[in-house]
Amino acid sequence: MLPPKEELKKWKEAGKEAARLLSYARKIVKSGMPLLELIEKIEEKAKHRFAFPTNLSVDSIAAHYSPCYKDRNVAKGLLKIDLGINIDGFISDTACSVDLTEEKKHEELIKASEKALKEAIKIIKPGIKLCEIGKTIEDTIRSFGFLPIKNLTGHEIRRWKLHGSLKIPNYDDGSNFQLEEGMIIAVEPFATYGEGLVVNDEPSCIYRQLTFNYPIRDKKARKLLEFIEKNYKGLPFSSRWLVNCFGNSVIVPLSLLEKSQILYR
Repeated sequence: MLPPKEELKKWKEAGKEAARLLSYARKIVKSGMPLLELIEKIEEKAKHRFAFPTNLSVDSIAAHYSPCYKDRNVAKGLLKIDLGINIDGFISDTACSVDLTEEKKHEELIKASEKALKEAIKIIKPGIKLCEIGKTIEDTIRSFGFLPIKNLTGHEIRRWKLHGSLKIPNYDDGSNFQLEEGMIIAVEPFATYGEGLVVNDEPSCIYRQLTFNYPIRDKKARKLLEFIEKNYKGLPFSSRWLVNCFGNSVIVPLSLLEKSQILYR
C-alpha cells in the first residue's frame, strides 16, 4: 500500500533537497579543507534540517564519522559524504564518495559502488527478495575487481526513524524476505580494496537516544535531555550541535546521560 499523497510528497521533497545538498558538498570540497569547515558550510546550506549529523569519513574509515567541535582532520584521499534531510519526520539518506587524490586513484572503486547502486535500483520492486538485491550489488562490485562490505548495509526508513528493522544486504545473504509496496528503503553499496568487513573504531560524536521518559536526578542533565527530546525526537544528533548551543559546559551532563545508557554513541 502506497503512502498517502501528502506523505509521499514529503518523502520526495526530503530526497530532492538532500540530492541538492550533496551536489553542493561535492562542488565545494577540496583536498586539505578542514572537515569542520566543510560540515559547517553544509549545515548552513541545509538550514539545519538534518535527519542525522553529516558523515565525513576519510580513507579507511568506511562510514559514520562526523567531526566533533574540536576536530582537526582534513578532507583528503577517499572522502565519503553521507547526509540526510528531515521534513516533519520524513527522512532522506544519501551519500557519495569523492576522490581527492591528485592521481585520482580511487575512481574505479567509486564507479563500482555507483554502478552497483544503479543496477540494484533497476530490479527493486514489490516482491523482490533481499538476497536478489544483495546478489546484484555483489556481482556488480566484483565485476570491477573489488569486494562488497558485508557488515555495512542499506536499511528501511520510517517516519522519525532513520534505521528500520529491515536491512538491505550488499551480498547474497540468502534472505527470501520480499519488499512490499509502500516501503521506503536506502540502498547503500560499499566497495572495498580489503576483505569485505569493517571493525568498530573509537566512537564519533554522533549520539542517539535509547530511553525515553527516564527519570534523571541531575538538574543539568535533565534539562539537556529535555532539549534533546524536543529537538531531535529520537533521531541521531551531534555533540557538536550541543556545544554550539550551550558551550563546553554541556560535555559533563552529556557524559552523564551516556553513562546512564539514556544516550548511545
